[in-house]
Amino acid sequence: MSYVLSLEDIRPRHRRLVGGKGFSLAVMAQNGLNVPTTLAVTTRAYERFVAATGLKGRIQLELRRKDFKDLRWEEMWDASLRLRHLFLNTPLPADLGAVLKDALGPLLPERCVVRSSAPGEDSPQASFAGLHASFVNVVGLDAVLEHIKLVWASLWSDAALLYRRELGLEVRKSAMAVLIQEMVAGDKSGVVFGENPQDPGQMVIEAVYGLNQGLVDGTVEPDRWLLDRETGRILEYRAAPKREILLPGEEGVRLAGLSPEQLHTPPLTAAEVLQVFHLARRGEALFGAPQDMEWTFAGGRLVVLQSRPITTAARGREGDQRPWYLSLRRSFGNLKALRRKVEEELLPAMDREAGRLAALDLTALSDAGLQEEIVLRSTSYRRWHKVYWDDFIPLAHGIRLFGMVYNDAVKPEDPYEFLNLLGAAGLLSVRRNRLLLDMAARVRERPEVLEEIRTGRVTDPGLQPVWQAFLREFGDLACGTSTCTLDPEALANLIREMAATPSRGERLTETEVESLTERFLSRFGGPKRAEMAEYLDLGRASFRLRDDDNLHLGKIKAQFLKAVEEYQRRGRDLRALPPEVQALWRELTEPPRPGQGETGWQGFSRFRARQLVGQPASPGLARGPARVVREASELFHFRAGDVLVCDAVDPGMTFVAPLAGGIVERRGGMLIHGSIIAREYGIPCVTGVPQATSLIHPGDPVTVDGYLGIVIIG
Repeated sequence: MSYVLSLEDIRPRHRRLVGGKGFSLAVMAQNGLNVPTTLAVTTRAYERFVAATGLKGRIQLELRRKDFKDLRWEEMWDASLRLRHLFLNTPLPADLGAVLKDALGPLLPERCVVRSSAPGEDSPQASFAGLHASFVNVVGLDAVLEHIKLVWASLWSDAALLYRRELGLEVRKSAMAVLIQEMVAGDKSGVVFGENPQDPGQMVIEAVYGLNQGLVDGTVEPDRWLLDRETGRILEYRAAPKREILLPGEEGVRLAGLSPEQLHTPPLTAAEVLQVFHLARRGEALFGAPQDMEWTFAGGRLVVLQSRPITTAARGREGDQRPWYLSLRRSFGNLKALRRKVEEELLPAMDREAGRLAALDLTALSDAGLQEEIVLRSTSYRRWHKVYWDDFIPLAHGIRLFGMVYNDAVKPEDPYEFLNLLGAAGLLSVRRNRLLLDMAARVRERPEVLEEIRTGRVTDPGLQPVWQAFLREFGDLACGTSTCTLDPEALANLIREMAATPSRGERLTETEVESLTERFLSRFGGPKRAEMAEYLDLGRASFRLRDDDNLHLGKIKAQFLKAVEEYQRRGRDLRALPPEVQALWRELTEPPRPGQGETGWQGFSRFRARQLVGQPASPGLARGPARVVREASELFHFRAGDVLVCDAVDPGMTFVAPLAGGIVERRGGMLIHGSIIAREYGIPCVTGVPQATSLIHPGDPVTVDGYLGIVIIG
């Protein structure tokens, strides 16, 4: 049984064994094109690994937690992270490990690129570039074997799961080949599209200084040439703003500044552009179709790294959200730049606008002026909501990026252990909860001051500073679904319940988080330690924003709702407002219908469920009466020990966390707000439970198993 093949040994009958990339490299090598020295670890090795270790069954269980078409992007992230963790923490069977070491060891280049090569990928019918993993500058046999497992795991990446139907991704049938290539440290690199998707008469070349990975992952912006497809004549050249170059590090890659000459000189000369043109035409003649080829110049020699057909049929359908989802997968450099934009530009601008709106006296406006103001606030909310999706959501990938780095280095038993290092102490929702608990502590000392909270006239010297801080920071966010007027009566009831309950603070102290941080960083030395500290810092910034972004957006939302409330207070009919404003009002105030956004569960609410399966989001076991919440105002009736059951916990709802015995949500994912706050307070949590608010009834005794992701009713 062949587990490893060289390019010279690969024949057409081996295509299924070596995958699309492996087969195309073999064809090019056997026809005289310059390609790196390459060994193909065949799909038989993958099949042996998952069968012998029991992983095949565990993958099946993981993918059956929820109907796949109902999975949200956060849940796909989680599933792929857990599967990657399984591959990483499962050793190679002794016999397979020995065969791979014997086959690879004597021929292994000093520095390697470990690439995916999935069967069915890079075929004339389907080209799914970037869905599976590749790793640059891998040094040593043991490291290569570990990265082979990571490439295998990427068969079940979130991106691959997204294209599951087109890829024919089934546990029983799917497999992955891996290419071990000699690393070619090129001086200049790029891609060539043998046919411009926007103009069939053109060819497109993109190039950067240094390694190609900088272009592929978006870290470095490329220069771009448009060529006549028949003659190679340059039709247009666009120079990118050049600042950085991606180079090999001791392991992996590193960013460096360009030389003064490189800053002002195109990566390719006219002669080199022509060489790449002829390469693309030769590839097209060889494979019978225009190719998307990656290449590099090393010491003046043009080397082809990989080639695939240009295929667009499976992409870009109207309403297809998958390209947006794939855009969430950002490189470290891209995320650092995005973080600066969010923290230094967008958040301050959003808060300034919220402050300006809050300062306006709505009661002083005429009816016509108020109506105009409502329209302006509607437009403002829509604009900032778009910023939320375009910039805030992608920054959340920094959490996941750090999680992958942490799991690769530490290999913990819990794939979400890395969240302990991110520390939720800086979250706005945690700050709000601390203020509430401080008020509850004062009520515990002096019960009579509860009446001051109930009336909204606080004079007690021990309570007043906390009360003022709460109103100043969170008054606009302590509102129900259909109103943003603070209800002191409801707030007093909540604080009374907190005062009668033993205080539940954050699970980890700042000292404990610092200790965990040092334990992680101590695994690295020199530049690598500094690099890991940067990943951690980015992860923490992304983590804070993942929870805080909704609260910042909530300030804009609150000002829109206040303006509409004033309109209603005057007895005006909302139907007089423009249709788009009415639609936004309904969107923001109507609670979600039970099971909204799900399929396959119609009519199930009339049956009495006993056990529901979701995603394990925060470990632990809890039992208590179900508090089914369909709109935020119902949270003020929460009692200590209740199990919060809801469609989704947003940051405006997390103030009940110190009281909750457990949390159950229809939406799923480790990075949604309910999961974040549950782990911070050590509350068992299960997310991604279909039809949760219909199948679980108010008052039902509920057991929440946050280890297995199970909810037992009754």
